[in-house]
Amino acid sequence: MNRKKLQKLTDTLTKNCKHFNKFEVNCLINLFYNLVGEVTERQGITIGLDRNAFRNILHMTFGMTDDMIMDRVFRGFDKDNDGYVNISEWIYGLSVFLRGTLEEKMKYCFEVFDLNGDGFISKEEMFHMLKNSLLKQPSEEDPDEGIKDLVEITLKKMDHDHDGKLSFTDYEQAVREETLLLEAFGPCLPDPKNHPQLFHSHPRADGNSHLVWPRKDGNCI
Repeated sequence: MNRKKLQKLTDTLTKNCKHFNKFEVNCLINLFYNLVGEVTERQGITIGLDRNAFRNILHMTFGMTDDMIMDRVFRGFDKDNDGYVNISEWIYGLSVFLRGTLEEKMKYCFEVFDLNGDGFISKEEMFHMLKNSLLKQPSEEDPDEGIKDLVEITLKKMDHDHDGKLSFTDYEQAVREETLLLEAFGPCLPDPKNHPQLFHSHPRADGNSHLVWPRKDGNCI
């Protein structure tokens, strides 16, 4: 991408991005094109990170291991459902993922946990997610029974209108009362303690700041 095009893209994305400054957006654009590789921009060719490439980033950079959750995070980023995370989805998705407000993160996490996208987190969905995230220990008891009990306990705590499933209103009220419930059904946000450099702007010699993203070689961009 030539400098003029890059400048225009940076300006456009920065204007609509709440949580990154111009230098950080530029940094993330460069990272995006490094990750997708040298692709010639042609009409009809989608330039973006496919599901496998994106899941690899979630695993290698953020330590995510739950296939179901990673798949849902990908869908959360891929707003147009074309099977790729394009450059704007990458910037705006990371803006919420790394630095979103509580409101933004609640909407994002609820979308991740609403596995079939019907606007509710059902008992079945809770069961699948909790079964995935719990340690499997050998025991004579049926592990599924313990998970069903956990689903009932969770519903008792979070299902404020007592309809046997969680609406966004139920979830929001529960999280506002106890923020630890934000990721009640599995880790779908990065841990600031493990990746502090991704959450803060780092000052530069020219007085501006930028986002520091770890590379495979241990250095940062």
